Amino acid sequence: MFIMSDVKKFGTSAVYFTALSTIVGAIVFLRFGYAVGSVGLWGTFILIIVGHLVTIPTALAISELATNKRVEGGGEYFIISRSFGLNIGATLGILLYFSQTISVAFYIVAFTEAFDFLFSYFQNNLGIVLPKQVISIPAMLLLSVLVLKKGANMGLKVMYIAGAVVLVALLMFFLGKPVSGPEIDYFSANVSLKNSGNMFMVLAIIFPAFTGITAGVGLSGDLKNPGKSIPIGTVAATFTGLFLYLLICLKFANSALPADLVNNQLIMADIAWGGKILVPLGLAACTFTSALSSIMVGPRTLQALALDDSLPIKRRNKWLSQTRKGDNEPVNASLVTCVIALVFVAFGSVDSVAQIISMFFLVTYGSLCLISFLHHFGSSPAYRPTFKSKWYISLAGFVISVWAMFQISVIYTLVAYGAIVALYIYMERYHSDRKGFSAIFANTLFQMNRGLQIYLQNKRKRTSEQSTTEEEWRPSAICISRNTFKRDSALKLLNWISYKYGFGTYLHLIDGYYSKKTNEQAKVELERLLNNLDTSNQVYIDTLISPSTTSAISQSVQTPGIAGMENNMVLFEYMKSEPENDLHDIMTNFRMVSAGGFDVCILGTSRKPILYKNGIHIWVSRFDTENTNLMILLGFIIMGHPSWKGANIKIFNVCYAKETDEVRKNMHELINSGRMPITETNIEIIERDEHVSVKEIINKRSQDVGLTMIGFTENSFKHEEDFAFFEGYENIGSILFVNSNGEKTIS
Repeated sequence: MFIMSDVKKFGTSAVYFTALSTIVGAIVFLRFGYAVGSVGLWGTFILIIVGHLVTIPTALAISELATNKRVEGGGEYFIISRSFGLNIGATLGILLYFSQTISVAFYIVAFTEAFDFLFSYFQNNLGIVLPKQVISIPAMLLLSVLVLKKGANMGLKVMYIAGAVVLVALLMFFLGKPVSGPEIDYFSANVSLKNSGNMFMVLAIIFPAFTGITAGVGLSGDLKNPGKSIPIGTVAATFTGLFLYLLICLKFANSALPADLVNNQLIMADIAWGGKILVPLGLAACTFTSALSSIMVGPRTLQALALDDSLPIKRRNKWLSQTRKGDNEPVNASLVTCVIALVFVAFGSVDSVAQIISMFFLVTYGSLCLISFLHHFGSSPAYRPTFKSKWYISLAGFVISVWAMFQISVIYTLVAYGAIVALYIYMERYHSDRKGFSAIFANTLFQMNRGLQIYLQNKRKRTSEQSTTEEEWRPSAICISRNTFKRDSALKLLNWISYKYGFGTYLHLIDGYYSKKTNEQAKVELERLLNNLDTSNQVYIDTLISPSTTSAISQSVQTPGIAGMENNMVLFEYMKSEPENDLHDIMTNFRMVSAGGFDVCILGTSRKPILYKNGIHIWVSRFDTENTNLMILLGFIIMGHPSWKGANIKIFNVCYAKETDEVRKNMHELINSGRMPITETNIEIIERDEHVSVKEIINKRSQDVGLTMIGFTENSFKHEEDFAFFEGYENIGSILFVNSNGEKTIS
């Protein structure tokens, strides 16, 4: 649970300037001139537009999400975790936190570029090559002290002052004159698109400039009104950044030759009025404020992760979630962030991880756009944002985010996704108690299922109107049983049928009339059922309240199956050792179900274990082709389940000696034409001895088999109390009695 802060300090300006200070950062001062010189003004404009095809949908998506429900501490992490679930949220949140933290080091290292004159002086005049750490480590320590001692409140004041310096530097840049050089038209030399093959290499260089648009969202836990401040501040900063980027690139194109733009990363200082002083000062200010923005946001992401107990260091979650009394600053999370950033600064360069940082930011932006799209697609009544984007804008943002990742670097993209998958697997194991299905996915699947079922219904209607050809048969079976918690054989059989080729619906019957009491009982028993299910289950399970088996069956068989197609098979089940308990109900309802055009399967459950390796025995008759075809098809379908891997189907036909040749010929033709996985060696014709009953033969041959299948018809029993046909199979395991309602074509 998130702890609501008692001190809500910031308004919309905090979101706006935190985001803008990261948007107008080191890349603008050091790399935009290079971009214009490399790919031309139009090429740079294209790259800026590509970047904003990610950032604008993200800004709109996050604004929409922020106005649907209150965004607590953690900003992007809070939104992702509350939409996709805590484990996915923690996975992306941890990587987002490291990206924010490493960004601090990235900006501090870039901050040292403002002191190029100092490094040049020592090298040229004293012969001393100073390491960058001479500036970067003290700057990082100063930044750490500022954040740890004064917190975000003072940080924002510093940001406003530094922002004013950056604004002055940019203003002087726009007022500056073109650098001295040949009397040529700089604009003509820069305007045209060139080096198009290097476009995405340049995009990789300048893309960190686009990763700051959500920086202000990280302050969500400290905002007075997140639903107002996040949309206005984020969207305004995004479009301000876009406008400034275009103007800055236009100014570069009018001010220097392409070679100078490419080779002099501080060409801005040569263009700006008073640029030798103001541009380094502006660069120092913007990189420092960018680092300050990241170091204010990163600890709040870490604190939010700790508040959710999401970090895989349970004993440290409580410590990291603590805040300082008085100003509610996440001081412990800030300390950890400063230490991590300092380590990267001490290495001197973070160029090797800069692209991975961009990858994780792109994953975050894509996730936010995807969340917005899924909310639109899922059409949940609970999703009622006051700020509304469009589903196609969010979808485009998600697609372009993924596309941009691969265009920037396939290797780094694969590294990023590999890290996400590995961390998610670890989080699933570490937080195994938090496995659950997020509502956003459920709503999406509900919508997909609804659309698919309507499509299938319309398709069946058109097919029946336009074609008289016979459709391929596949089982859509339903079973209603009150014995769910006594034995699982019927559910197991349905799972075999449903695993690969068919569909199954299992309804646990609760005797009684629908009432508040039975409804509560149904909820409890359904939850118990679902908790007991194996993860490989492929059967849709629910409960049904009804005063009798007959009414339950008549209600259930009339509704479509879970796949959207009509049910075409009903499964009954009884215990072979106690047949009278259930067979009476089965016999009573068999004729009703059969009259409705359903195939009927009656499973006689045995207490003997199922010997899967011994396969399935199908006992057929030459006069019963309808049941024969259905049993062979069912045998093939059941064999698709992994439990039956390596097992075989064996077909037996008991006939008189004079019928043997004809029966063998018919059976071989049936198998060969049907492309069934049954070899000729698995077909056995048994000559009948008048002194030995068929039941005796079956009991002898099938006593150790995994499943025995026997066909039956309405004439197999004379009345509802006649159980003789289903009795007398004590020596064998489970038996499936099959009655086909119409012949199934094996073709």
